[in-house]
Amino acid sequence: MKRVAIRLRWVVSALAAVLLAVAPAGNAQADVPAPSQGPPPVSALAKKLLPAVVNVSSTHLAGTHGHLPPKSTEGLPPEDDSQNGATGGQADPDEDTESLGSGFIVSADGLVVTNYHVVAGADQVQVSLTDGSHFPARVVGTDAKTDLAVLRIDAGHPLAFVNLGDSDTAEVGDWVMAIGNPFGLDGSVTLGIVSARNRNIQSGPYDSYIQTDASINQGNSGGPLFDMNGNVIGINTAIVAEGGASIGIGFAIPIDLAKPVVVQLEKYGEARRAWLGVDVQDVTDDIAASLGRSDTHGAMVTDVTKPGPAAGLVEEGDIILDFDGKPVDSMHDLPRVVAETEIGKAVPIKVVRDGKEQVVTVTLGRLKEDEPVSSLGSTETKPAPKSSAPLTLDELLGFRMAPIDSVNRKTYALPEAARGLVITSVKSGSEADQNGLVAGLVVTGVNQKQVSKVTEVEAIVDTARKQGRKAVLFRVVDPSGARRFIGVKLTG
Repeated sequence: MKRVAIRLRWVVSALAAVLLAVAPAGNAQADVPAPSQGPPPVSALAKKLLPAVVNVSSTHLAGTHGHLPPKSTEGLPPEDDSQNGATGGQADPDEDTESLGSGFIVSADGLVVTNYHVVAGADQVQVSLTDGSHFPARVVGTDAKTDLAVLRIDAGHPLAFVNLGDSDTAEVGDWVMAIGNPFGLDGSVTLGIVSARNRNIQSGPYDSYIQTDASINQGNSGGPLFDMNGNVIGINTAIVAEGGASIGIGFAIPIDLAKPVVVQLEKYGEARRAWLGVDVQDVTDDIAASLGRSDTHGAMVTDVTKPGPAAGLVEEGDIILDFDGKPVDSMHDLPRVVAETEIGKAVPIKVVRDGKEQVVTVTLGRLKEDEPVSSLGSTETKPAPKSSAPLTLDELLGFRMAPIDSVNRKTYALPEAARGLVITSVKSGSEADQNGLVAGLVVTGVNQKQVSKVTEVEAIVDTARKQGRKAVLFRVVDPSGARRFIGVKLTG
């Protein structure tokens, strides 16, 4: 230990001697360049925006609800807290509970935007400004599907407000500023960048979040995400957290998705969305191969609601590539672009049908609140329970089919309206098995051609092989009546 200490002192002394030998004469300190001042400050922008960002507190009175939200709010809606690292527990039904969040004023007369989950089920809502004033708030309208709420306060005088920007112009790497009330700390400002766009975090049918590393924590929910021009481009809503604290991944609702909803909530007290009337699924690699397509872009139509806006115009098996000039890269894109479109608008839709692109024009209807989200253009069907019947080998497909006669109709409990072929066995471990084909599913079409005989399927498969197709596309119906397409690679 002593030897090391001596040697270290010698090295320091030797280094000092070398530095003195090479140092220029005169005032060395004066020749040292001034230290860098870092990036430009954002204090002026923050000062300008802070008065329009508010604290939103909601109170649930004891005994008024059978089920109360957790005492602490997380970035995700309360029911998702357990999935997001929340530390709050279930509230005591004998105590009043409070949830804290953020919001921002969008008009001088006191219109406030926040998250739905911040005020959901509240008996009382209060908005606090940065000057210390407090006002009771009236809930003008809420929309659980987009997690948005609009409030109204009456301050008796014009209020500072912020402008809504254009989230489509936000690029990955752009600087952004979040302002809110994390952990009840009013007026906290954090800075970061846009980390990613169009994030689907499985929180709702319209997921297309802006991801940011600007610090967002409990209490930031409903607060604004600004660009460097001071325009709101997002509404901070969710975080990935450990122990209730952010780990640097936050999500904001794009303001372009929120703007039409906010307008409708103010005007009608509810969100009114357009309705296309189709169910869709993703185009898998096998489906693309079966259709001879080089990519998996688009949303494949599995069903068309009758009557409905798309009936007679869009067909089962169509692949929607473009909706009103907006690309549809996957099934998840369609509900969002439909919801952003005006009710009653005649919309051009580019589809692939029988291997050729064409455009159909559909006049959109209005989605009823009790209408399943799938009718917007998004559905995910679950495979039917697997059959325990003995499995036999089929050289090309990995499964066998049979006509729907009285015996098979009874064996597989098929409805009288069932038409096509019924799958009678599937080879365990085959791609057909892995892709969800099971005994009891009804095959109504192969490679977009209707079938009712096994010989028809054999002819279609043979043609596909001769054309060099690597997979075959099957249209199937499960016992619940849900339809979907499944591609199966040819193995022979």
